Amino acid sequence: MTNKKREQTKHEKALREALERRGIKVFPQFNDSYKHIDLYLPEAKINIEVDGIQHLINAQHIISDFARTYYADKAGYNTIHIQNETLDKYLEKIADAIAEVVAVRKSKQ
Repeated sequence: MTNKKREQTKHEKALREALERRGIKVFPQFNDSYKHIDLYLPEAKINIEVDGIQHLINAQHIISDFARTYYADKAGYNTIHIQNETLDKYLEKIADAIAEVVAVRKSKQ
């Protein structure tokens, strides 16, 4: 896998900024040597994938996402997939919920 970072999409950037406003450390475009992760929250062991519709309507994307999630789970990380269209409507509520999950996970460490 290449280490070259691509530009964040507008949806990835909006979610990153919303999470950072809530005091969460976010690593965008993180490469874990197996895959590219859109937003990585190491303190809570969460990977966030901000997905376009192709991740729901293309069989190859679905199969690839299964494998990526499997390897993240094996490494102790959970992955949340958020659709662009969902972020358009619920960005702040999603960021609030993720911030709450991060706080819960940090309190259990």
